[in-house]
Amino acid sequence: MTDEEATRPVGASDPGATLRDALLALGVSDAELDQAERDGTVPLLAIERLVVSEPASYDLTELAEVTGMPASQIAQLWRSLGFAEPRPGDRLFTRSDADMLHTVAELIDEEVIDPALAVQMSRVIGSSLARVALAQIDALDPSEGEGDGDDESEDDDGDGLGDERVVDGPARRAAGGLSPERARRQKSFSMHATTLIPTLPKVMDSVWRRHVQVAARQRLNQEAAGADRDHLVVGFADLVGFTALSQQITPRELAAVVDRFETIAYDTVGRIGGRVVKMIGDEVMFSVDDDAAAVEIGLTLSEAYAADDDLSNVRVGLAAGPVLQRDADLFGPVVNLASRIVGIAFPASVVVAASVHDALAEDPAFAWRPIGRRRLKDLGRVPLWVAQRADAPVTAKSPWQKARATDAERRERSVERLASARVEHHGLDASSP
Repeated sequence: MTDEEATRPVGASDPGATLRDALLALGVSDAELDQAERDGTVPLLAIERLVVSEPASYDLTELAEVTGMPASQIAQLWRSLGFAEPRPGDRLFTRSDADMLHTVAELIDEEVIDPALAVQMSRVIGSSLARVALAQIDALDPSEGEGDGDDESEDDDGDGLGDERVVDGPARRAAGGLSPERARRQKSFSMHATTLIPTLPKVMDSVWRRHVQVAARQRLNQEAAGADRDHLVVGFADLVGFTALSQQITPRELAAVVDRFETIAYDTVGRIGGRVVKMIGDEVMFSVDDDAAAVEIGLTLSEAYAADDDLSNVRVGLAAGPVLQRDADLFGPVVNLASRIVGIAFPASVVVAASVHDALAEDPAFAWRPIGRRRLKDLGRVPLWVAQRADAPVTAKSPWQKARATDAERRERSVERLASARVEHHGLDASSP
């Protein structure tokens, strides 16, 4: 195969057409192509432009009119799929996006699926296909493989990073046999399987194309800016008191709690520009390439869970630096540091490593409370800071002290509300499992 044949886009009708010709036909300028050739990123540019070659024709309002789906629901699904919050007026959506969302809207209207299931499916599909897209970009990136070959990623410290403890959807968390409700849902799903199965490949194809385009664009921007693409801020948010709560409620109620926890995590991280790397039981791992955005995510998560009556507080740990990215997962000392930090944080607090504090020490949006050097397992004594909003009110007790004092009360109230809901829905005694 000649070099020209190797770079010919699939399906090109002109035997003399090259990848450059195809990109020029899509509106890429000679200057942009010349720069990509100098940077060695033409394959990435081709991926970014060719996988979604349709023009962006709709903003959020126009898409709502075309699909018949409320804009708020589109935005929620878009975030659940793993994309950034669509801003008003931004033309982001193509005809294929509209077709896909119109199909989903019809399935919801016809009660083939309910809105909550659509969001859950979006999270699963979006998260899975984002991992596929990033792995493909890594495999196709011509600069990939240039390193020292140090690829240690095993989980030898028991923190769950890099292992297979990935939480599935809420329906798969319930223990024991099928409940009547689950049996009904399975029967309903079977009845509509002939409708759902042909739809899923269309949804997956559209989402995959968008994720690959976003991944390629991000990599192109990093190359253009000369940024260190391995530098990330890694965060963990851990739900306080989850083990105690899980022992007091039914598996189905526990599934609802975890689903609520995941919904807030995906909405918050996606809206502020980060990425949910994975859910690990009662913990969410996220990443973002901007230190200020990372602290904003941490503070917003803390505030969101504190305001939710059905959930306890979270504690958040952040660390920044070079990480190893493989198959959309993250590995390395920075990941381990962030995981260790969250383990010692107080409820409702955001604790950061020196790398994050030093980058934002002069940022007027944040205030910092040093908590000295803390001993972290396998890492020794590490200097840490608590991040707060600069305009946070000063009180006699710090937010995490108040949160720690009220978490037990919140769990008791949550158990009581769930028990009352059981009685109302099923006519059961409040003590029934």
